[in-house]
Amino acid sequence: MARKSRTAVLKRQREAKKAEKAQFKRDKRAARETDDTGEPRIATRDELAGYGYAEDEEEPVEEAEEA
Repeated sequence: MARKSRTAVLKRQREAKKAEKAQFKRDKRAARETDDTGEPRIATRDELAGYGYAEDEEEPVEEAEEA
């Protein structure tokens, strides 16, 4: 068998990586489209923390007592 050149191997690796990235993007887009329920999505505490909007604990809302 012929010896494979280093550039051919690197080219195949780049092509494979590019194909994997494209497949990942297609899968991610398909998942987003199937998850769309038409209702607004509410961010979780972890997501808010990732955006820098972390709060410690929610303060309990005190209800006004009827007299």
